[in-house]
Amino acid sequence: MGTGHTGGRRPGRAGRSWSGDVVRELKDWSWGRWHALPVLTQDAALAALLAALTFVPALAGSGTGLVRLPAEPVDLTVVVLALGQCLPLVARRRAPALCLALVGVSFALFQLRGSGAVYSGMGLIVALYSAGAYQQRARALLAGAASAGFVVMVVAVHTTGSVESVADDVTFYLASVACWVVGRWVQARRAQEAAHRDAERAAAAADERARIARELHDVVTHHVTAMVVQADAAAYLTDRPERVTAVLGDIAGTGRQALVELRHQLGVLRVPADGSAGRMPALEPLADVVERVRASGQPVHLVQRAELVDLPGPTALAVHRVVQESLTNALKHAPARCTTVTVVRTGTGAGAVVDVEVTTAGSPAGRPAAPSALVDAGSGRGLAGLAERVGVLGGRLEAGPRPGGGFGVRARIPVGAP
Repeated sequence: MGTGHTGGRRPGRAGRSWSGDVVRELKDWSWGRWHALPVLTQDAALAALLAALTFVPALAGSGTGLVRLPAEPVDLTVVVLALGQCLPLVARRRAPALCLALVGVSFALFQLRGSGAVYSGMGLIVALYSAGAYQQRARALLAGAASAGFVVMVVAVHTTGSVESVADDVTFYLASVACWVVGRWVQARRAQEAAHRDAERAAAAADERARIARELHDVVTHHVTAMVVQADAAAYLTDRPERVTAVLGDIAGTGRQALVELRHQLGVLRVPADGSAGRMPALEPLADVVERVRASGQPVHLVQRAELVDLPGPTALAVHRVVQESLTNALKHAPARCTTVTVVRTGTGAGAVVDVEVTTAGSPAGRPAAPSALVDAGSGRGLAGLAERVGVLGGRLEAGPRPGGGFGVRARIPVGAP
């Protein structure tokens, strides 16, 4: 029996869970449909609802009112004044000051008629809140005018013999002020949220500009440095035409590769409407990067145990840029020095990392460093940009002189999810 009882309870719980999900889905759907409607339609629906409730006999005497006078018979004037307290709510967000003025005047005249409280009187509460929430200019003037109008209404009502006390008048006024204050608070919250969104958009734009600047820096400095070094070398080969032809071919190839990468970077700035443009450039193999630097006269040895095509896009780009920028620095600051590039992947799964090390030998003892026309051309942004790029991926980069002479760049970059 125990088993049967337990089995009988499960469908009940499942049924309650299913019905709760249906109710939540319907609520989300209806709320979403309501907010999808134009603002004018929403406000018109609210005005129509208050107008309809005003003429429901069972709700007579309910709503918002101030005076207690003998009720006047219902006539066309009473109907017009009742509608005047709710129909102007159609403009409560587009023209909140005008809406409050029309509703306030209708409410005051309705009270002077002594027609009793009706649901259309709720329009005054909505109009006060809307004025606080949506009025952008002359808010103090509007608040002063509304307060003065209230005083005039109270004085006029007391001259007609109303029996409400001063405490009733003060309570009604404070309640009206509370409606205004709530609206002002909502407006301030919206302004704060809008400022926060603007700040987030500005930060995102700044990050994107910094990213593009890093990419352009890496592309331009690497390729242009190689081209300048190759062109300088060609000036000393005038007696060997075949070597000049080879160097000019290397310069042309380097220029074409630079154009390919620059076109990609410019293409990122022109994303089509369907958002299909990719942000990852087509990366040339590291062996080609090394070979191009060798053609510039820099002896480079490559030890590679991690292929870029096997790495996630951001990781592969970071590895490529570290090697590219380090070789560019070697060309600029240590021309003709032996440089070693090591790229090794270690670990598996979530703990996999790629270690990149680029070391350049120091000058032999007693021999001064070879001069380079590009030493003073650097902006100082290359290594800082690399450290930032690697840091974004959760890695770290170290660069500095080696104990035995020369210079080294070491980076450890998490592989991440493919």
